[in-house]
Amino acid sequence: MTRRGTLATLGTDPLAPVRDTLAAMAARPELPPLAGLAPGLTATPGDGWVLATGLTDGLLLDDFLDTAKRRWHASPHAAAALAWKSYTYWLALPAVLGYAVARRVPLVRPDSVLACWAPRSPFVAVGLGDVEVAVLAADPLAIGGPGARVRVVADDAALLVELRASLMDQHLDPVMEQIRDRVHLGRRTLWGSLASGIAYGMSRAADFVPAPVLPTTSEILTALGLDDLVELAPRRDGRPGLEVQRRTCCLAFTLPEPKICSGCCIR
Repeated sequence: MTRRGTLATLGTDPLAPVRDTLAAMAARPELPPLAGLAPGLTATPGDGWVLATGLTDGLLLDDFLDTAKRRWHASPHAAAALAWKSYTYWLALPAVLGYAVARRVPLVRPDSVLACWAPRSPFVAVGLGDVEVAVLAADPLAIGGPGARVRVVADDAALLVELRASLMDQHLDPVMEQIRDRVHLGRRTLWGSLASGIAYGMSRAADFVPAPVLPTTSEILTALGLDDLVELAPRRDGRPGLEVQRRTCCLAFTLPEPKICSGCCIR
């Protein structure tokens, strides 16, 4: 796949465009590794992999947050903020890339997502199980009518509605409420990490997104109601990608070895 190129064919594998894009990104040594995604993007329960429903219903969230405290040697609220930042980045990346690359959106509802976590790097990894995919009527998956795991929608706006419903309303909002029951973190702080994660993910995939990456990223963030949480601009060095300026902080500066992220609002 080349810059501004298109996939030769969408094919009948629902996740093929996402897998192909991730494989192309992984083959570029100058890009950060994709250690937070399951090999081939697919996971099944067992060997530490659990359904994300254990986070949305809170049954596994205490273990998730305790592991984050050990991973970063952090206070409870900082560990929760960093755990959320990591989880939301990897959860959103396949769904956002599906929209940007091929208008084929994996609906990352908690019963279709698996995760595993450990007190080391990468803290968390995400994989997809039997996931439903939202597509446009022109997609090969839609020919002959929607299948059991295919949702056909009218246009790009409807795809983004499905993205927001599965990623935020059905998945991350319940996880956020479980976290906020345990530690004092504001919604704006937490949604700010999702906004920056989407922006950084799109920036890193800029070579593989057919349309210009800045307006596409802005379109996604606006549809998700997150556009006021980051400022985006073309890279100052002229390379593909985005300059991302956060308007909230992930609290990494509070760690025993403080870290100031490149787009942090406290710089």
